[in-house]
Amino acid sequence: MVSYKSACPLNCWDNCGFQVEVENGKVKKIDGDPDHPITQGKICGRGRALEARANSDLRLLYPLKKIDGEFQQISWNQALDEIARKMDEVRKSTGSTSILHSHDYSNSGLLKNIDKRFFNCLGGVTELTGSICWGAGIEAQTWDFGNAFSHSPDDLANSKNIVIWGRNVARTNMHLYQNLITAKKNGANLIVIDPIFNATAKIAHSYISVKPGMDGVLAIGIMKEMIRLELHDRMFIEHYSTGFSDLIELLDSISIDEIERYTDVSRETLLELARIYHKGPTSTFLGLGMQRYANGGNTIRLIDALIAISGNIGVPGGGANFGHLQVGQSFAVNQLSLPERKKEHRTFTMMKQAEGILEAVDPEIKMVFVTCGNPLTQVPDTNLVKKAFESVETLVVVEQFMTDTAELADYVLPTTMVFEEEDLYYSSMYHHYVNYGPQLVSAPGEAKSDLWIWTELAKRLGFGEDFNYSKEEWIEMGLGGLQEKGITLEKLKEMNHLPLPVDEIPWEDFQFGTPSGKYEFTSQTASSKGLDGKLKLLFPKESSYSNKELSEKYPYTLLTIHPMRSNHSQHYHLIENLQTIKIEVSKDIAEEKGLVEDEVVRVFNDRGELTGRVRILPKAHSKIVNIDEGQWRKFGGSVNLLTPNGESDNKQGSTLYDCLVDLEKVTS
Repeated sequence: MVSYKSACPLNCWDNCGFQVEVENGKVKKIDGDPDHPITQGKICGRGRALEARANSDLRLLYPLKKIDGEFQQISWNQALDEIARKMDEVRKSTGSTSILHSHDYSNSGLLKNIDKRFFNCLGGVTELTGSICWGAGIEAQTWDFGNAFSHSPDDLANSKNIVIWGRNVARTNMHLYQNLITAKKNGANLIVIDPIFNATAKIAHSYISVKPGMDGVLAIGIMKEMIRLELHDRMFIEHYSTGFSDLIELLDSISIDEIERYTDVSRETLLELARIYHKGPTSTFLGLGMQRYANGGNTIRLIDALIAISGNIGVPGGGANFGHLQVGQSFAVNQLSLPERKKEHRTFTMMKQAEGILEAVDPEIKMVFVTCGNPLTQVPDTNLVKKAFESVETLVVVEQFMTDTAELADYVLPTTMVFEEEDLYYSSMYHHYVNYGPQLVSAPGEAKSDLWIWTELAKRLGFGEDFNYSKEEWIEMGLGGLQEKGITLEKLKEMNHLPLPVDEIPWEDFQFGTPSGKYEFTSQTASSKGLDGKLKLLFPKESSYSNKELSEKYPYTLLTIHPMRSNHSQHYHLIENLQTIKIEVSKDIAEEKGLVEDEVVRVFNDRGELTGRVRILPKAHSKIVNIDEGQWRKFGGSVNLLTPNGESDNKQGSTLYDCLVDLEKVTS
């Protein structure tokens, strides 16, 4: 058995370093790399499960074509010839934007950007914008700061107070969780704000339960108390921000009594939080769930505003830590993707791709190409997505397993996974290290890398010269100017991981990337996009404040939290105890409905329904139901049968959590 250094490809906060044991051409064991400066030998079950994923008997091994409703094995030449011919016919008859490239972010490899190069060289297709996962928050911080940057993990040592707002880092960001434990031992004050008392809340000094979707209103309340007590940072506001008077107008438009009623948070707690933010440095780690509402962008912007007026921007130990886009922006992505090669261009938002397919005219969508995603499980309003994907003439899916989406396809192309291909891996969410992932084993059957598939299709479609590079040349192309700073492929092979040149304390010079160069409480970027850049008092779309009739029909708020043992839908088919639907309910619902643990219930609304077994949340806000996202149809169905496919207020995020349901016992 031989041990190699590698890296986790999962699109996750931690992007861990691996130590991989290989024997007789197969991966036998995956552990953490003890030499990785951030992940330090610790990895989660999702990373360890990549061994089972690589060696699974369920792997797709050969190209498949659906003939008379059944998949039949065909050769690569036949698959690629037929797909290329169909693409060429569509391009010539109705234009290349009749092709939709449906993508997601299941793999953090640098060379996964090559799919964009292919479709750009084809002439430009219909693309997806925004993000189901974190789009509203990224757009919000772009409006406020000009970009979405986070502090380095080491900077946590400078924080006097640490606020974990809407995140369960124990489940999704284990190395931050370890750092929180260390910071707490060293005297930092740890506060968790969340509708559910989670594993991270268990180690906190304070836990604050907030009504789902009302986090922005909570931030308004804290700011009101801060202004009333004159605890705000006048120097920052006067010299480095614009639009503060608009914020004051908003704060004056709502009373503390109203804020208490909307959030279920007391004035005493608002006052305590105002003092915590004033007595900094206070770092804030913002979660993804609270921006998955119709008011999601505004929510993140209000929390950003709180962090700004309290003097916690651009200082050690502070920060509005949501995304860390400096990491991905370090690479020469445009050199890989060649955006200038587009001749035609059209976009749908990722959330509304189903509606886009069904309603598109001039031209209609004739063909869909799915890469790095499983939209039949992950995109909201599953029934509508299924209808849309079934409506197109040709559906091509590049996959490793027969997912819900692959089952609908006309062609399924088997692709490699980590350990079977060489790439660089990084994450734009937490730390700033890039990891080298060598090819360690051969792919099973006839599975081919995404890069090989695009290269072969490009040859058939007349632009093969744009793909005539070696693997090393591709990686060096993606590294771009980083090579001048010592981050070369040769050095990465030697060291396995290297830090990227990012600002460890963003905005330290108070020079922001906004049009004004200042922090913008009222966003000029929003105005340039035809949107209102002012901060507002907004509520979830599906709530008693916005739609009383709907809330009376469906009285419970559905959350769809990330699963513990699977990166979204990727591991459900490998882990037997994930293959039943668990419906978590707050205690008040259990009492109201007379529910006990393990009882079978049906959760439903106008979009769909799911059946599963009850788990009672020991401590959660009232009227909350949670069903982990990612479940496959064959195991009961995705929670997205219930979720809406709306767009956030800034048009770049989903409204997955903006979802009301009812439930009832299943008696038969």
